[in-house]
Amino acid sequence: MLRNRNFAIIALIVLVNMLGYGIIIPILYAYSKKYGLSDFQNGLLFASYSICQFLSTPLIGRMSDKYGRRPLLLISIIGTAISFFLTAFAPNAAFLFFARMLDGLTAGNIPVAFAVISDSTKPEERPQAFGLIGAAFNFGFIFGPAIAALTVGFGSGVPFIIAGIITTIAVILTAIYLPETNKHMGEVQSGKLFDLSKLWHTLFDPNVGVTFLISFIFMLAFSCAIIYGFQPFTVNILKISPMENALIFTLFGIVGLITQTFLVSLFSKKFGIEHSFKYSILLSGMALAGMWLSHTLIIFVVIALVLGLFNSIVQTLIPTILSQETDEKSQGSIMGLNSSYQSMGMIVGPIIGGVIATIQIPLTFFVGAVLTVICFALSFRAFKPGVKESAFN
Repeated sequence: MLRNRNFAIIALIVLVNMLGYGIIIPILYAYSKKYGLSDFQNGLLFASYSICQFLSTPLIGRMSDKYGRRPLLLISIIGTAISFFLTAFAPNAAFLFFARMLDGLTAGNIPVAFAVISDSTKPEERPQAFGLIGAAFNFGFIFGPAIAALTVGFGSGVPFIIAGIITTIAVILTAIYLPETNKHMGEVQSGKLFDLSKLWHTLFDPNVGVTFLISFIFMLAFSCAIIYGFQPFTVNILKISPMENALIFTLFGIVGLITQTFLVSLFSKKFGIEHSFKYSILLSGMALAGMWLSHTLIIFVVIALVLGLFNSIVQTLIPTILSQETDEKSQGSIMGLNSSYQSMGMIVGPIIGGVIATIQIPLTFFVGAVLTVICFALSFRAFKPGVKESAFN
């Protein structure tokens, strides 16, 4: 019963994170325009969250080892709730930036949530537990945009207020029901929080270097074209409303859920992991090129949903491939490194997108397509057998 309660609370925390992210992403560009931000400044606004998340995640994880999971989860969720209310009532652009940075600084609760699952389960129970967390991710990204679509018509700040209320409920439930699960508080080994030299040298590892490079560039392309470029294109070129934008993101999330639940396994069994990975990258690039060339809403949405399908396959297979390219002792380290590379892609991508949008908004999709084709070329250097000696301990 205790474990089931822990699962429920952690799933709620993850769901709240993705609900908030899902609510904000489809409408943030249009919302920030009322503060007079340029496309380049908007790119910086989007990147500010990822920069702060990149900096805070290892610190929050280390502090949860030393001081316990529960207090760090509470602090981080409270920070997220405050950031949503600040966004809703921000009097100027500076407060808007501060709100996004605060959300990023307190977004490190996801690794802590994963640690609670590890604390509360036996090794054989973890696949099912992490599957529950994955489902919470997907449902959050579906219902977050849906909430934005249904409520933005009542006022541009209303979706952020709702996100803040939902997060506050999560704070209360965590405070009341989640026990401390860390049985080894204080037993923390000293080490670097940020080992940038390790990130650089890992790119040249014969087993995993190419896959890490693909992971970084692919996330860079996705962040440039979709996390940032999507909204300026739909708002300024296609002239659709924030509500319609949020509905498209909801459809994108539904396609992702169906793909990750059913189609990845089907494609991998039918075509093999290697071919599924390579050609999903190629088809993602082709979809981005199609979005660059599209001029009507229906064609754009259809192509975006195709991208949602193949992007989900790529994003799901990257950790699968990495897990096969290293030894059993290094699984945690390799997933942490992959998270770091993807975070860097999410930092640089929106900034590049903001710069490109000042030249021509549709070019964000073209640049994303070019970067994705580079990933496709690199994929032919992956899947080479090698001795999987750990370089990550």
